[in-house]
Amino acid sequence: MPLATIVYFVLGLLLLIGGAEFLVRGASRLAVAMGISPLVVGLTVVAFGTSSPELMVSIQTAISGQSALMVGNVVGSNIFNVLFILGVSALITPLIISQQLIRWDVPLMIGLSLLVFVFVQDASLSRGECLILLLGLVAYVLLTVYQSRRESKAVQAEYEEAFGASSTKARTWPVDLLLVAGGLGALALGSRWLVDGAVSFAEALGVSQLVIGLTIVAIGTSLPEVATSIIASIRGERDIAVGNVVGSNIFNILAVLGIGGLFTKSGIAVSETAVAIDIPVMVAVAAICLPLFFTGSRISRWEGILLLGYYAAYTTYLILSATGNVRLSVFADAMLYVVIPATLLVVGVTVVRSLRQKTAAD
Repeated sequence: MPLATIVYFVLGLLLLIGGAEFLVRGASRLAVAMGISPLVVGLTVVAFGTSSPELMVSIQTAISGQSALMVGNVVGSNIFNVLFILGVSALITPLIISQQLIRWDVPLMIGLSLLVFVFVQDASLSRGECLILLLGLVAYVLLTVYQSRRESKAVQAEYEEAFGASSTKARTWPVDLLLVAGGLGALALGSRWLVDGAVSFAEALGVSQLVIGLTIVAIGTSLPEVATSIIASIRGERDIAVGNVVGSNIFNILAVLGIGGLFTKSGIAVSETAVAIDIPVMVAVAAICLPLFFTGSRISRWEGILLLGYYAAYTTYLILSATGNVRLSVFADAMLYVVIPATLLVVGVTVVRSLRQKTAAD
């Protein structure tokens, strides 16, 4: 494998991370300076900003005709966000789950994952279906704006402390505009180098673009979410760590697939493997959040270990499948008939116990 390929891939990844940071900072301060609600900025501009690497990579793959990378990027990122990021964050400190996430955001994430699963049953996401997702994004933003009218002063103070809204007076508009322009430029160039490098990796390693998208590209474009959630956990802002993951998954489906698909000529082609395995895994990972979040409205350390274990198992499956290892069937049977049923049993018992405790408390 040429050294230049590795260099361009790494540089592209660094440009994506840096570009996302510049875009979030510049756009947030501009929006606050224009009088836009801090909560709206946090749930839209910031969430969109952390998902911007996935979006730019998807647009680049659509233009290049590499739709397998686009699907793998979104599906892999959503799986990685829940299993790895929440798992690591919970290991640092047990995560507190807000009631809004349980009642609204997590069911929405599950519903959108199921919608994608239904859409791809014909092995494609048509431009019309991508447009539906994009309209869903518009509706989600409008609903967020509506909900922000109930925003409390405490939330405003928290946002200003995190993003320095008051510092907009000391900053000049040209500096913030330069941050936005520089961030977009870095994202555009970084996504191109990352996609070119990923395609070269797939060809050199002899694996499919879907596998590269599910692993290397998905992990790389999710690094902004990794940093945000881990730092939030260390600082004790445990609700932010969880909200960042759920919000990013929602934006990945609505914005990344919705907008990316419109740049294709005839929609997004989806492989049989993605339809049969990877997208159902994404749905299952989203669905497991509801009982985990419901039990005590928190993610404990043992549940964090459980999530990390499943990500390790999923990655192992991808590696065995890509290399054609003879142990793949044994591993798949063990997961399907032993590990998964045991996990469902433990989660079910925990949910029942939590319900009994709440009933007794009432």
